[in-house]
Amino acid sequence: MTHPSEFSTATLPVAYGDIEAASARLLGQTNQTPILTSRTVNDRTGNQVFFKCENFQRTGSFKFRGAFNALAKLSPNQRQRGVLTYSSGNHAQAVALAGKLLDIPTTIVMPHDAPIVKQDATRGYGAEVILYDRAETTRESLAKQIAQDRDATVIPPYDHADVIAGQGTTAKEVIESVESLDMLLVCCGGGGLLSGCAIAANALAPGCRVIGVEPEKADDATRSFYSKTLQSVHNPETIADGARTPCLGRLTFPLVLHYVHDMVTVSDEALLRTMFFLWERLKIVVEPTGALAAAALLEGMVAVSNARIGVIVTGGNVDLRQTLECLNG
Repeated sequence: MTHPSEFSTATLPVAYGDIEAASARLLGQTNQTPILTSRTVNDRTGNQVFFKCENFQRTGSFKFRGAFNALAKLSPNQRQRGVLTYSSGNHAQAVALAGKLLDIPTTIVMPHDAPIVKQDATRGYGAEVILYDRAETTRESLAKQIAQDRDATVIPPYDHADVIAGQGTTAKEVIESVESLDMLLVCCGGGGLLSGCAIAANALAPGCRVIGVEPEKADDATRSFYSKTLQSVHNPETIADGARTPCLGRLTFPLVLHYVHDMVTVSDEALLRTMFFLWERLKIVVEPTGALAAAALLEGMVAVSNARIGVIVTGGNVDLRQTLECLNG
């Protein structure tokens, strides 16, 4: 699939220069996460596969990149007034730690059914956590009201130019490390990571096809990609809690349409199989959302052979009790 032509790079909200600036800003703040290979995976897929392991990033996911980049750019006045965000867990932890490091007060709106491990970690980094019921309100409306009451700056989890630029440093690192890629597989929730990685790949490896991966039960971005019209989903029941976003954002939607080559979906069953495969074979702890890109490859959702493929493993914040329930089920 070729890039749509309805958007010009001049009108897009993030450019590769923003990712380069974010990379400099993050120097010494983020972990240089490892890139792992597996002979078993290579033999199974017929490709040379490189896993970029963001489960080893600070707070356990790629989200720290975008959160720190966004908070680091705030003015002294904004820092003093504090920031607020809404997140099911990984962005929450990332903003909380970035705030702690930069001495910025943080407030996080989280669904009451967010994994306990993520709630506890967010509080552990010093943030105030406000829980809400998904069935009764939307996190965006609640966060907007609280931010107005407190005069705080909202740093959304994906639809923010500085967040997108920070996430794009993930692909910048993997491409610079392995030098050439034919394909890059990236999980997609609200599209922040996918957008940023696609921008970086376009600049550093123009021949690399970028494929976004969603859960089947939360396929709003895939439907949006093919229809070229923004689609949404309401509280999807998927084990990939990090991809339960209602839709792509105002900023990420045009970026996905312009830079991403294709979108695919994987089932929750495939996610579980892949998650445990990565645990057993690569010896790394990966959460369900973190296994999305790998699942697309290992479950045969992308047809390619004899290629160099990058796979972004996005996080490792596993709720073991929830995982055991899935196993028992």
